[in-house]
Amino acid sequence: MNTASEIDRVLLAAPRGFCAGVEMAIKALAWMVRACEPPVYCYHEIVHNQRVVSRFEELGVVFVDDVDEVPEGRPIMLSAHGSAPEVVDSARSRGGFVVDAVCPLVTKVHHEVKVRAGKGYSIVYVGHEGHEEAVGTMAVAPDAVHRVESVDEVAALPTFGTPVALLAQTTLSHRDWSDVADAANERFPHLWMPGRSDLCFATTNRQSALMHIAGECDAVVVIGSANSSNTVALEKLAREAGCAHVARVNDPDELPVGLRGTVGVTAGASAPEELVDAVLERLDPRDGVEEIRITDEDEYFPPPRTLRDLLAAIDVLGTLGLGGPVDRRPPVNDRALPASSVLRDLA
Repeated sequence: MNTASEIDRVLLAAPRGFCAGVEMAIKALAWMVRACEPPVYCYHEIVHNQRVVSRFEELGVVFVDDVDEVPEGRPIMLSAHGSAPEVVDSARSRGGFVVDAVCPLVTKVHHEVKVRAGKGYSIVYVGHEGHEEAVGTMAVAPDAVHRVESVDEVAALPTFGTPVALLAQTTLSHRDWSDVADAANERFPHLWMPGRSDLCFATTNRQSALMHIAGECDAVVVIGSANSSNTVALEKLAREAGCAHVARVNDPDELPVGLRGTVGVTAGASAPEELVDAVLERLDPRDGVEEIRITDEDEYFPPPRTLRDLLAAIDVLGTLGLGGPVDRRPPVNDRALPASSVLRDLA
């Protein structure tokens, strides 16, 4: 365990932690838990974080890798990473209340795949093999999509007799994306790309914030789970920046011994702020914690429409039950309620 005399200070990267898509998904599943009789089922982990998943499991949420495991008539949530069209159809056919908590940025890529495939394009998709987002995206047009994640794999692609489009998994690091994108542009000179990058702004912001502090750090701690693509990208980025000691941890108990000097701390987009607080408390730097913020994030994704309709109905019934005027009831403002607080208060 570290002591205050070993660690001089902590540079805390900002932005860090929950992104807008994770905020939406966690709050959506919390509302389902409160509104529906247990058990509530969720297709895949709602987000890739052990603490978040365990918290919901304690409340009776059952995470499944196949919607056929869900008994007919039971409520189902589809994870933030996006699901294959046949999975969405299968969930809805089971007769229960279905909420698709897919991140809108992933939905954008699904739409791009559908449109480009419909226009006869061959699609080069940069994504990690087996990642849930990549699997769901490729399933939108499986015959048109060719997945790659390296320059060598771009070189091994066939010569297409169709126009070619380049799309990406949203949680890639910019470095992983840029090398492959350059190779694809060189290989296919008339390559189509979307006007707005597929890379998630939150992922990019967290990487930029880390790079801003990395040069001043003797060690970097990245908080998040091993199956979180954007967390692993942060860990990789810190190593590429030349940090002598980089540790990815799920919680304070995994902090390595022997950390000294200036320690940088960041968190992946699915890591709750309570874990950041716990890590900082354990590090206990002699000269305190300095937050280094490179930008503010004010993006907000509202709850999925099916859930908004349910919440509105519950709100009206509650107001009527209390004898209040329905037309003058205060609006439900979930934007002002951080998902970290929702997660902490779940009981």
